[in-house]
Amino acid sequence: MKHFLQLRDFGRDEFEHLFTRTRVIKERFKNYVAYQPLIDRMLAMVFEKSSTRTRVSFEAGIYQLGGSSIVLNMGETQLGRGEPIEDVARVVSRMVDLVMIRTHDHTNIERFAEHSRVPVINGLTADYHPCQVLADAYTFIEHRGAIAGKTVAWVGDGNNMCNTWIQAAPIFGFKLNVCTPGAYAVEPSRSVGVAREHLEFFTSPAQAVAGADLVTTDVWTSMGFEEEERARREAFRGFMVDAAMMRAARPDALFMHCLPAHRGEEVSAEVVDGPQSVVWEEAENRLHVQKALMEYLLLGKIDN
Repeated sequence: MKHFLQLRDFGRDEFEHLFTRTRVIKERFKNYVAYQPLIDRMLAMVFEKSSTRTRVSFEAGIYQLGGSSIVLNMGETQLGRGEPIEDVARVVSRMVDLVMIRTHDHTNIERFAEHSRVPVINGLTADYHPCQVLADAYTFIEHRGAIAGKTVAWVGDGNNMCNTWIQAAPIFGFKLNVCTPGAYAVEPSRSVGVAREHLEFFTSPAQAVAGADLVTTDVWTSMGFEEEERARREAFRGFMVDAAMMRAARPDALFMHCLPAHRGEEVSAEVVDGPQSVVWEEAENRLHVQKALMEYLLLGKIDN
């Protein structure tokens, strides 16, 4: 049994398998070919943080694979009344086949996984967002071919998305340029052991995106930091990805954003709605890579 709590939980060969399966599963979906290997399997989705794309993509995904889902909002369960998460894990994992958790504290999902009898998937924590970056990497490969040897530029907050891109760089073999405001930089522990050929930090967004094959960002104020919004708006001045910034990247560079996007803040409308943007394909691919992930966690490597 495996869990998917962060990208480092899988090896490069496993990701290659997932990308191959994603192509097959997506092609079947687009051609209305039913594929239901998870008949009678049940996915429990546990939400502490609100969600649109995560809930819809997992709920639709397990259904399309033949299974069912149940939604558990923490405030509506005994977790909200102080039941230990270890006890919830022991009980819930006896009743379902797979658990996806979207929570604040990453240790919550680690504690749950430690006591779970079934695979656990990280739907987002304050530390990592592995399903999103999995979809992002697949989207790049789908549009531009191999991501190995390419340059990805991250402009914005040193948040869970940035942390996950840092993990992705050595796994997939690309270079990540990171530019964040000083007060919102990446925690030093996140980059320990990552060679400079895979990670470099910049103080200027223009320098970070120079020659990049992919430019990506996220909201300036993530969930849980709303009271800092005014201070963040001031700190992130000059970090909006606009047309001028994209011109510093390669002419065929792609733009990605995990959404929701705030036009006029972290990205201009001209960019997010422009021809270099693949944000809608990126969002859709959450559905397909997660179907491949659920298939792998429950059935192992298959080829059909």
